Amino acid sequence: KENKIIKIWDFKSGELLNILKGHTGNVFSVAISPNMEYIVSGSEDKTIRVWDFKSGECLNTLEGHENNVCSIVISNNGEYIISESYQEIKVWNIKTGKCLTTFECNVTAINSLIISHNDKYIVFGSDNEIEIWDLKNEKCLNTLIGNKKDVSAIAISFDGKYIVSGNEDRIIKIWDFKSGECLNTLEGHSGSVHSVSISPDGEYVISTSYDRTIKIWDF
Repeated sequence: KENKIIKIWDFKSGELLNILKGHTGNVFSVAISPNMEYIVSGSEDKTIRVWDFKSGECLNTLEGHENNVCSIVISNNGEYIISESYQEIKVWNIKTGKCLTTFECNVTAINSLIISHNDKYIVFGSDNEIEIWDLKNEKCLNTLIGNKKDVSAIAISFDGKYIVSGNEDRIIKIWDFKSGECLNTLEGHSGSVHSVSISPDGEYVISTSYDRTIKIWDF
């Protein structure tokens, strides 16, 4: 039962503020809208739920995926939800709950998903490649090839010039967003890379791994 609920905690005090109940399957992903108005969750029950952040009330339940909803991303303007379910990505209006478009991706499974800071592009990692999609025109702009194993984590620099990927083969790669060229390979983890992020100033890459370490790299 614990895996089917969402808990909201006070960052400073550690106090439990609210518990959100409604999903009938395990919750795999949650996201908070930039204006702190909504919490959005994706679940094993194949649904997406939109919650009022303050009250904890479930405002909407979005249905349409045929499998587990594994990843949830909210656009930086707070208007859209991007959800991922294996080979399928859907874009929803966060207020109305209407599904605006569906991307059918020719991959085995999508392992990581992110939206660019200007909300123009969706980038996801799959089997051993990275795909960049134009959100407005619904087209795949580029496929980045060169990974030996699954791409497990994705980050985009704030200026939109670079993509950083983490892989199950313990390697981190830095890519040029426009050309798709691999610019650098970072090695040092002894386990699969779980997550990657880029500092706002673009100076550092931060990675976490199943080897139980966090590494900070000079970009």
